[in-house]
Amino acid sequence: MDITTLNLDSNLHILVTGGAGFIGSNICESLLKNGNKVICLDNFSTGKEQNIQHIVNHQNFTLINGDIRNLDDCLKASNKVDYILHQAALGSVPRSINDPITSNSVNVSGFLNMLVAARDNKVKRFVYAASSSTYGDSKDLPKIENTIGKPLSPYAITKYVNELYADVFSKIYGLETIGLRYFNVFGRKQDPKGAYAAVIPKFVLQFMAHESPTINGDGSFSRDFTYIDNVIEMNIRALTTKNKEAINTIYNVAYGERTNLNELISLLKENLSKFDSEINNININYGATRKGDVPHSLASIDKAKKLLGYNPQFDLKKGLKEAVNWYWNNLK
Repeated sequence: MDITTLNLDSNLHILVTGGAGFIGSNICESLLKNGNKVICLDNFSTGKEQNIQHIVNHQNFTLINGDIRNLDDCLKASNKVDYILHQAALGSVPRSINDPITSNSVNVSGFLNMLVAARDNKVKRFVYAASSSTYGDSKDLPKIENTIGKPLSPYAITKYVNELYADVFSKIYGLETIGLRYFNVFGRKQDPKGAYAAVIPKFVLQFMAHESPTINGDGSFSRDFTYIDNVIEMNIRALTTKNKEAINTIYNVAYGERTNLNELISLLKENLSKFDSEINNININYGATRKGDVPHSLASIDKAKKLLGYNPQFDLKKGLKEAVNWYWNNLK
């Protein structure tokens, strides 16, 4: 995404934790194009070297191979930076159910380390990846920031704890914080492989291999799928806002429309069949519903529009076209 229109000062030094991950690497790339000095902190547990291989030798890019669970790494990475975009985390509800201790260690203890490092190094603002999983068992639609339910997974608990810690640090230490509750982000560089792959890249890879994807449940569960460029926009708007009312709070990051999994499959087939007509004939399997899954997710983005001027440019159809083109050209 071209962020030059969002008035981010090109002289700023910005730390992106998890900068070799799907979202983090896309943010790093956009910041470098804007002229910023970018520091990437990643331990490559889920991040990929291939995500940053084209920028690793850029004169304004610094890679620190470190772990947010190590306070010294956090202090080193955030030394003399203006802003932090904290993307580092262990994602995935199923992963957290299988291994809640590691998810807690990374997502809570690591998060606290980064807050302490931001405080001690006098960072101007700490923008962090929160999660729509925080809404838990709340049945309200659309999801509005100040109304949440009980968490349904260890992952959801960790992301809610992040919000509580950020709020406390803003009140006690005066650290400016903004949390961004991501709703089912997808797009270029998202890993289609592994046990915890997100649904869109996983299905794309299976279709390309002429394999039948398996939907958990009957396909009626719905999500507010959010293209990566909308997420980049929100991160930059969170950095650049001078509106005091817009700071020390939480925002939904989404498009504001929901699509069920059966509809998603149809759209994927439509896009992929332009490259390979046989994909139209692939059958879909249906399996058991996953533990911890929220049936429906839809975000209100009114708060982000009002306070940050958020103006997402990519709905699901436009985003899928871009994403499928990228996967076809990079995974075939």
